[in-house]
Amino acid sequence: MVVGLDFVRGPIKPIAYKIALGHSKETMSLTLKYWGVRGSLPSSPTPEQWAKDFEELIHGFFKAGFSRADQVREYLATMSTTQLGGFGTATTSVQVKSAKSQIIIDGGSGIRNIGDSLMPGPASKGKANIHIFLTHFHWDHILGLPFFVPLFIGGNRVNFYAVQPELEEMVRGVFRRPYFPVAFDSLASDIRFHALEPRKPVEIDDMLVTPYQLDHPDPCWGFRIESGGTAYAHCVDTEGTRSTREALGPDLPLYQNVDLMYFDAQYTLPELAEKANWGHSASQIGLDIAFRENIRYVIFAHHDPGATTQALNELKRQTREYYDWRMKTAETNRVSLPQVKWRFAHEGLEIDLSKL
Repeated sequence: MVVGLDFVRGPIKPIAYKIALGHSKETMSLTLKYWGVRGSLPSSPTPEQWAKDFEELIHGFFKAGFSRADQVREYLATMSTTQLGGFGTATTSVQVKSAKSQIIIDGGSGIRNIGDSLMPGPASKGKANIHIFLTHFHWDHILGLPFFVPLFIGGNRVNFYAVQPELEEMVRGVFRRPYFPVAFDSLASDIRFHALEPRKPVEIDDMLVTPYQLDHPDPCWGFRIESGGTAYAHCVDTEGTRSTREALGPDLPLYQNVDLMYFDAQYTLPELAEKANWGHSASQIGLDIAFRENIRYVIFAHHDPGATTQALNELKRQTREYYDWRMKTAETNRVSLPQVKWRFAHEGLEIDLSKL
């Protein structure tokens, strides 16, 4: 059920903020799954890089004191997902679930696997009511749509939402020759388009979704999603050029008092200076926002297509160095600074906000 939507190609009727107050904290909190965390372009290590990583893995096995084949599982258990498999290859697509519903944010190449998970067998086909929220229309955020299986199955309803008035035009354009051989009008599902109003909340069953503008070339809108007493802020793509509360103005609520912020950290700080106005940020910017706005947990993503596992581990090291410096400086100056949990996203990462 969608409150405030009339399922026509027109604007959504926004609901009042007071609806959020009616959400019971006893309901299930939000859960997130990240199906694509790369930015700009899907990318994978070369065969040569995979071979090098595998060689290092074997070397580490013996260096750790293991020597027998039956110790392989024990050795692998000491390593993290990213140490074993890297951070992923697909571009942005995030699945957000509540007790009663779910939405998808962006249609990057990661959305293909979401579609497959939603249609696992014949019994599930033709029965879905799907909600896809698009932040903007750069290629890396829409290139997976032609491979989203539910669009091709009759009986499914697929709802697209965006602030930008050209939403329908942009989605239709993806299904147009010579870009893709299947025409939009040939898709069998019931496809509907809904215009969001800036900074006006809408309710998707038990989720409250509010769009706020990010700092990115061509208007890009992040989303604050609330349900079950928890809040999630989706903040990619953004450069974070509006860093103060005054500069953020009406978009400040996107960041305030959220349980989890998903933040753009494509660059190091020196790269950020070199690539001003490209619309992407660095982890240190996200941490500063989190400290100030009482954000409990930050996940950094939109990894550069050229970033190897080793490069992303170096970004993690720099982030840890900055975090420790901020905490130490605060202690020295006797300033209260909240603890903030953080990590770098990898494809397949799942987070339950009730367990943070």
